[in-house]
Amino acid sequence: MENILSNTKLSFIGCGVMAESIIAGSLRGNLVNPSQVSASHPRSNRRDELKTKYSINVFEDNKEAAANSGGDNNSLVVLCVKPQRLEGVLEELAEVVSPDQLILSIVAGATIETISSALGSEKVARTMPNTPSQIGHGITVWNSTEKVSENERSQIKSLLNALGRELYVENEHMIDMATSLSATGPTYVFLVMEALTDAGVHLGFSRDMAKELVQETMLGAVLFAIESDKHPAELRNMVTSPGGTSADAIYQMEKGSLRTVLSKAVFAAYKKAVELGEKP
Repeated sequence: MENILSNTKLSFIGCGVMAESIIAGSLRGNLVNPSQVSASHPRSNRRDELKTKYSINVFEDNKEAAANSGGDNNSLVVLCVKPQRLEGVLEELAEVVSPDQLILSIVAGATIETISSALGSEKVARTMPNTPSQIGHGITVWNSTEKVSENERSQIKSLLNALGRELYVENEHMIDMATSLSATGPTYVFLVMEALTDAGVHLGFSRDMAKELVQETMLGAVLFAIESDKHPAELRNMVTSPGGTSADAIYQMEKGSLRTVLSKAVFAAYKKAVELGEKP
């Protein structure tokens, strides 16, 4: 199978956890070699760490990192800075980024229009990865401008697959929707895990034992759901016997409006995502 990134230079502007996940996944999958990758970071100890760990090119200056990609059709600039730093970083990069250069953003709340206008580029893709991407089991939702070619979209897909799975959505609005469901989603899962672990401790298990029981049960349930390809309601019915323990447990969850609380949580996260995108 052809490696579509074999001749592509990657420049990561800002190199935190998610950027490092992409770099690590790309190198692990032999999509690129270290000489093709550049990254910027303001702290020297972080640059030394990245250089030692991955043998990539590291820079203190964002412009140098972007310029090192060459600025041609075989280069990709990945924006990975904190949202509050984006405006200043875009001003810096506007001096070195080519109008035809492909830009990929993982900056939360930053719209395609904001990035495109600041850089004068019509080739911009916006992504929203989630936390499990750090171990190669995430899902990244993304969208791009029409000027991004099919070949360039294939490059983006290949890069995002290093984080797990990728899902292209038909309009940017759906990225805000995905922010509330998949990007924020691990938060809901972790909270449920915490609550169930505490419940296990309340019953009399040690915390370590309760934690292991909860984690393995949730992992197994998710894998079973994927394998069976059944609707969650069908799966729930399979394990809910009339008058049994599951029936009593479900009654209490419904009584406590668990579905409504989760729905409100997702909608609140969605509104916040939209709000972040509207801020200047």
